[in-house]
Amino acid sequence: MSVLHKYYLKEFIKFFLIIQTIILFIIISVDYLAKLDMFLDSQATIFQTFAYVLLRAPIRLVDSVPSVAILSVIVVFGLMNRNNELIAIKSGGISVYYLVRPVILSGIALTLLVFFLGETIVPITKAKSNVIENKVIKGKKEVHRDRKDVWLKQDNIIIHINYFNPQDKTIAGIILTELDDNFNMTKRIDAQKGVYQNGEWSFSKVLEQRYSNIEDDYIVESFENKEYYLDIMPEDLAKIVKKSNEMSFFELAEYINKVESEGYDATSYRVDLFGKTAFPFVCLLMAMIGAALGMRSILKENMPLGIAIGIGISFIYYVMHGFCMSLGYGKVLPPLISAWIANLFFFCFAVLFLITVDD
Repeated sequence: MSVLHKYYLKEFIKFFLIIQTIILFIIISVDYLAKLDMFLDSQATIFQTFAYVLLRAPIRLVDSVPSVAILSVIVVFGLMNRNNELIAIKSGGISVYYLVRPVILSGIALTLLVFFLGETIVPITKAKSNVIENKVIKGKKEVHRDRKDVWLKQDNIIIHINYFNPQDKTIAGIILTELDDNFNMTKRIDAQKGVYQNGEWSFSKVLEQRYSNIEDDYIVESFENKEYYLDIMPEDLAKIVKKSNEMSFFELAEYINKVESEGYDATSYRVDLFGKTAFPFVCLLMAMIGAALGMRSILKENMPLGIAIGIGISFIYYVMHGFCMSLGYGKVLPPLISAWIANLFFFCFAVLFLITVDD
């Protein structure tokens, strides 16, 4: 590795760690203050609230790495530009594109880091933070969840939901078991699908079994549609069920196969699966864009402008990526295209931005 490459990597790592630490500290502080009222209203101790916020730090770190990458590269090249180091490199007969090599190397390293964290640490910490939020802070009902299956206890009713679709907020494979004080079953309701509307759940393809004291036997009735009141809303289920970011790539792929094999629609999860591979690559794209921006002569006199542009570019990416993912959730675009189209656009932009730099 040449002296120039070592110099760039040294400066990049230094500024990356500084900026990442500052941004992560700000995010954690804002996250804690934003939920302070919720913490005060709960029975959670100060250690549990701090644990909750710190457990959310890894996913905040992963989400902020692309923005920190572009800012770090802009600062490194901006300082080299201001100190006339880029001019010195050109005078020595070395193309400024020679410095793009360590930029790409650092971008690939960050891509691998983000993917690694998303596969190992983030799913664990996100799941634990959700447990603290639901059970300790919000005091939700007793819940057991295992990827696809959700079990809830509501007074003397045990609720089992086989599948929850977060996009259309419907549930499928519902079993409600009502018990008396001696744990004898007094009623059981099996339903194929449930839709929440007007404050109640409307179940379809319902089979209802009720125990009759008079006949000392169960009365079985079937209904095409029937409404039931349950003290749980789709918003509650969305927070309870295991989310895509709580599963690794291979866990999510296995989950999708199970869901689809049982005849359920797993489009939203398939979009998230491709998103797990698409998002880490933005680190490389942001590093390339940061290099192209940092080499511009305008940064020699106005580095704050370059930093502002870098923040704007990263913000545009997050908005575009989120919008394209939502098109995938809504089945407007195929899952693969919706997850990768923003990356393709920014890759073309990064290449064009680089080749137009004055050498």
